[in-house]
Amino acid sequence: MRLRVEFTTEPFDLDEAPEHAVVAREVIETAGLDEVDVGPFGNTAEGGADAVLAAVDTLLRRTLTAGATRVSLQINVVEEGDR
Repeated sequence: MRLRVEFTTEPFDLDEAPEHAVVAREVIETAGLDEVDVGPFGNTAEGGADAVLAAVDTLLRRTLTAGATRVSLQINVVEEGDR
């Protein structure tokens, strides 16, 4: 099964990326997921279910420790025709 995760961390800072956003980017970019898209207002990544769920666990733990006060995320099952 493949999953797609979309997430944001808060609080936002448009002048400089807060530590929790830097940590989130690092977690997602090093998790071995495909189709990673990291941006200032939202981030997405796709991969096998185990890899995505492990990345989400790490993402939540590390971003909250780094100062995130809110993490919003959505996980969708990716059907073959959705790719």
